[in-house]
Amino acid sequence: MRAGRVKGSGASRDGCDIGIMAEDRNLEASSEGLLRILATTDLHSNLLSYDYFADRADPGVGLSRVASLIAKARQEISAQGGTALLLDNGDSLQGAPIGEVALNDPATAETSPRSQKVRAEEGHWQHPVMAAFAALDYDAIGLGNHDFNFGLDQLSDVLQGAPCPVLCSNMTSVERAASLPFVPTVVLERRISSVPGVPAVKIGILSVLPPQTLIWDAHLLKGRVRIDDMVQTAAQKTAELRAQGCDLVIALAHTGAGGEEAVPDMENALLPIVATSGIDAVVAGHTHLVLPDPSCAFAKPVVMPGAHGSHLGQIDLRLHYGAQGWAIKDWEAKVLPISRRCSCGKLASLAEEDPALVALLAEAHAKTRAQMRKVVGHSPHELHSYFTLFGEDRGLALVARAQISALKPVLAGTTAENLPLLSAVSPGKFGGRSGPECFTDIPAGELCLRNVADLQIFPNELWVVVVSGARLKDWLEMSAGLFNQIPQGGEDVDLINPDRAGHNFDVLFGLEYEIDVSQPPRFSSSGLLINPQAQRIRNLRCRGLEVAPNQHFAVATSSYRISGGGNFRMVQEATRLQLPKLRIRDAICDYVAKDRSQDPLNLSPYPWKLAALGGARVRTYTAPIARARLHEFGGHQEVEEQRVTPGGFLELALRL
Repeated sequence: MRAGRVKGSGASRDGCDIGIMAEDRNLEASSEGLLRILATTDLHSNLLSYDYFADRADPGVGLSRVASLIAKARQEISAQGGTALLLDNGDSLQGAPIGEVALNDPATAETSPRSQKVRAEEGHWQHPVMAAFAALDYDAIGLGNHDFNFGLDQLSDVLQGAPCPVLCSNMTSVERAASLPFVPTVVLERRISSVPGVPAVKIGILSVLPPQTLIWDAHLLKGRVRIDDMVQTAAQKTAELRAQGCDLVIALAHTGAGGEEAVPDMENALLPIVATSGIDAVVAGHTHLVLPDPSCAFAKPVVMPGAHGSHLGQIDLRLHYGAQGWAIKDWEAKVLPISRRCSCGKLASLAEEDPALVALLAEAHAKTRAQMRKVVGHSPHELHSYFTLFGEDRGLALVARAQISALKPVLAGTTAENLPLLSAVSPGKFGGRSGPECFTDIPAGELCLRNVADLQIFPNELWVVVVSGARLKDWLEMSAGLFNQIPQGGEDVDLINPDRAGHNFDVLFGLEYEIDVSQPPRFSSSGLLINPQAQRIRNLRCRGLEVAPNQHFAVATSSYRISGGGNFRMVQEATRLQLPKLRIRDAICDYVAKDRSQDPLNLSPYPWKLAALGGARVRTYTAPIARARLHEFGGHQEVEEQRVTPGGFLELALRL
């Protein structure tokens, strides 16, 4: 989706029609004023305009560029006698290495939360994200699911340095004596200078995140917290804030659009939350879209400002003070980009980096670059993900081999010792909503820590499940839902379903199979069996032999997948082996440090390919730089270069 804006009035409107704002009028100095809500979301520690995985500048990301837009927006509203709030909607901590390096820095990692608290209060240490939020004077921070990837204790340490209230309304502790490092709601009061002599605007803020967070990070959160339904919580907290006398209620909703009807424990519940009575404005997130968009406006002011610092969300509320207090007269919602894509596909900056923020983060930036440049091993091959969703990916293969290498000695003496050991991996960088810059591209030669983090972008643990051949086939069927259904001999049909996430496309090394996309998907994205007769997985073999339904396998995969990430119910319900804790990144580091020339896994064929479809011609997309690698397709697929799309992707035509 592209950046856009919508305008509306205080009168209620139904549906997704774009409203038309009444003609601008001069503010009545005695009764009207402006409140501007500025918002970020899904920063994922992209504090600077820099790609630490590639070790180069990146004009398409960075809070440092957003900071320049924030300063300008504040100046504008101040000149009009209004006031501004700056809010963040979560997923700020996990992502770019600058955030994770700070968490693991021995110089800052004293053992107890108390020592961290003292040091933060004394100004000795503050996590770079919190330091940036302090420098930009944020008014409130909501939490997202990825903020819990490092556990509650580490999150508590980080939030000791928070410069403003931190919110999460639908998570509560199950331990009576335990306290959580955030509050359910907050009430802020702001005076509007253009309207002297009247009470301050009383603004209530709530924050909700997906209940699935408890599944995705079960190994860190289970037994410690409860997460309630977002829509129900939003309604409850809105009523409480209104009862406290709030004039306005703002919802920080770390959730995507989803359906209009509320169902229990929705992951993407934006539409029902927007429809909740008493909520005046919503900051959305989680799905990394840019909203509002001309294709779908809202009856209330809503913004979702992309991800990684790509946009600043801005909601302007024209308020009127009357007998009932403050009320919204009309509004405008829009998103402001930090860059634009030229016709050649490259990004051009629209906002300069804020020099003060760059200076503040200089030490953390230098430390991160030095840490990520540490050499840990070697690769004889170039590793890239330009074809990962429709062809071979040597980076995935390396991760798969690393997982098997790490687990073989651990499984000795267990019930799985004599079972075939498979390795399930999925791409982390595959373009998609993150744009054509979001691909792995590692040259042959030395491998550094930044390369390892590039291959495994999430801090997941390596776990093992035992599954039957029948479950194994369903696992692959769930992964194959990534593809659209393509008719035999079809022409110019998109291969990939954009509503399916690339990081849920598991490839199982140790097997050989074909994917027949002429069949409909067997499972929905939520894991429901929707086409029981559909069989996309064909010729499924292990070591040259057909996989039997009652045969058993040990499969290495991530803690995210086994905990329920991606809705792979057949994996979540499988038998998990209790093994020593091991991070996937550590397994990769150990593997690439060894001489792997004699590794028999190097001789294994790539697990999967698309089945022939009578010469069907399908469209798919990658980065323009992948032009130089098209020869890698060899003889098993015919590929033709088409065009560079407005979004900067290289469109390819594949013959199947």
